[in-house]
Amino acid sequence: MDASGNSVLTLHRSRKLGLVDRWFVYEGERGKQSTRSKWCKSKSRPVCCVRKRVNILDGKPKVQAYVYRVASDSDKRHAAFTVEGSYAHRTCKVFDECKKAVAEIKRKEANSKDVSFGIEIFQLVVHPGFDPSFAMALVLLLDQMFS
Repeated sequence: MDASGNSVLTLHRSRKLGLVDRWFVYEGERGKQSTRSKWCKSKSRPVCCVRKRVNILDGKPKVQAYVYRVASDSDKRHAAFTVEGSYAHRTCKVFDECKKAVAEIKRKEANSKDVSFGIEIFQLVVHPGFDPSFAMALVLLLDQMFS
């Protein structure tokens, strides 16, 4: 949400029958009752689609999820980002098409050896040029996928 309380991004899980879980990310608020129209939809097309990796025989065991950008001129999608590592251990990175790390989720480490944080406490490091709100949306989606 922004400072005014408006949704920046909306996450929607696809409920179609199938083997692959998919989540769609939309700009703004989606699906809220509005007095202007029956449904308030900021965009008819999603910004991206996130798919959980399910094929254990594909040779990429580190990949947790694929993020596809939806092309505006067609229904074709191309992989824009991959999430690699282990979200369960809070050690994963988001890579772009060129395999450059754009965001990283890592466990928070204490300054003292006597103190330790639980698995729920982690850091989200967003590299310059990557949208922090989109990075947080990916964290929320990973939490839905692997919790």
